[in-house]
Parts: sequence; structure tokens; C-alpha cells
Amino acid sequence: MHELSIAEEIINIANQYVPSDNKSEVLFVIVEVGKLSNILPDSLEFCFDALIGDTQLKGAKLIVKEIPATVECVDCGNISEIENVIFHCKKCESSKVKLIKGNELKVIEIEIND
Repeated sequence: MHELSIAEEIINIANQYVPSDNKSEVLFVIVEVGKLSNILPDSLEFCFDALIGDTQLKGAKLIVKEIPATVECVDCGNISEIENVIFHCKKCESSKVKLIKGNELKVIEIEIND
């Protein structure tokens, strides 16, 4: 379960931006997770909740925004989202595509109530 180590790293990143005065409350942390990243959003949320118990992030909610896999066709330049693991252009059916989104993992927002 690599979601545990990923949750730890998200917490480390969030802690860098939370004032250490213990007066600030983190409301939520938003992350983008690519559909092809092999990260299970439910497992990531579970691990995050389990790890924030006695930290500055206690009570914070992890919001996971899943980013669809997106490819760009080398032949026709069409950009499209793909649903399955067969990578092809939805416009011209070419298999010459490059992955442009779908494998990312980014902390994009931390909401703090101070």
C-alpha cells in the first residue's frame, strides 16, 4: 500500500505551509491524482485520516480530484481523454499518441482558517 507513504508526503508538504503558532486550523488539502498513477483515492484518504490524528492537520479533509488520462495524437494533433488502457486517438484512431496528463500527483491547495 504505497498510499500510506504518499499520504505522509502530502502531510509533510502541507505542514511546510501551516503556521507553527498552533492557532491555525487546516480545513482541507486538495490534491490532483492522475487516473494512471496507480493511486487509489479511497485508500489515500483513509491513510491521510489515520495519520493526521495528533498533528496540526487534525480534522482536515483530504479532497482528491482525479485527473483523467489525456493523450495527444502525433498524427493529427487531437487531444482526447482515454477511458481504457488502449491508447489511441479518438479522432483518427491512430495509435501514435503521447500521454500528456493522467499520471500526476500534486498538492494544489491548502485551506487554512486562522
